[in-house]
Amino acid sequence: MLNPTLKESFIKSSFNSLENEHAMSMGGTTLKTIILGLFTMCTFAYTWYLQLAGFADKASLLYYVGIFGGLILCFAICFMPKNKFLIITTPLYALCEGLALGYISVLANKFYPGIVAQATVGTFFTVFGMFFLYSMKIIKCTDKFRAVVYNSVFAIFGIYLLQFILNFFHIQIPGLFSNGIVGIVFSLVVITIAAFRLIIDFSDIERYSGNLDKNYEWYFGFSLMVTIIWLYIEILNLLMKFASRNN
Repeated sequence: MLNPTLKESFIKSSFNSLENEHAMSMGGTTLKTIILGLFTMCTFAYTWYLQLAGFADKASLLYYVGIFGGLILCFAICFMPKNKFLIITTPLYALCEGLALGYISVLANKFYPGIVAQATVGTFFTVFGMFFLYSMKIIKCTDKFRAVVYNSVFAIFGIYLLQFILNFFHIQIPGLFSNGIVGIVFSLVVITIAAFRLIIDFSDIERYSGNLDKNYEWYFGFSLMVTIIWLYIEILNLLMKFASRNN
């Protein structure tokens, strides 16, 4: 799952100076991100419960609802006007993502017990670690840094899209999605890019605080959630590759 949602062309038209009470803030964006995370956790737990309780068909159906609903909402949030409807569309997106993630995670945990907890811990450590590196200015979000990360993200998206198309012909890109050395290295590279994407998220939140309408708190919270969810999936995938090598 990719995150092109913070490109300046999408928000430049709304950039202006606002009164403090009506302007986006870092604290408000953090709160909105936490709220979206809680929504995701609720539906995550629900599909997890359904699968364990024997309602596999219902859990599978909700998985597809989450996948396609989340995709539609993601495009709507990215390309539609950033207004008061974000308070509706972004939580709906979070709920959809929770449905999909819960189903994927419970199946992964069934085959490799404890792997979801490991992926969750790894994701949190990565997020807070990257925030520490950004806040201490150890990693700076320069224009060159942005360009490299954006190009890398779109390259990864291209690879995933190509593999999606090749799946219809029962063809696999050699090595990249296997549990071999090439596949593991590829996962590590993708995780690194996802982690660097967090730096851009943090930078944009700081950059636009006080200069955009308060509705953008939901938008930037959503954008950060997209990256965190992507990071979680990639870490889970990497751990599954390692676990499968040991079986």
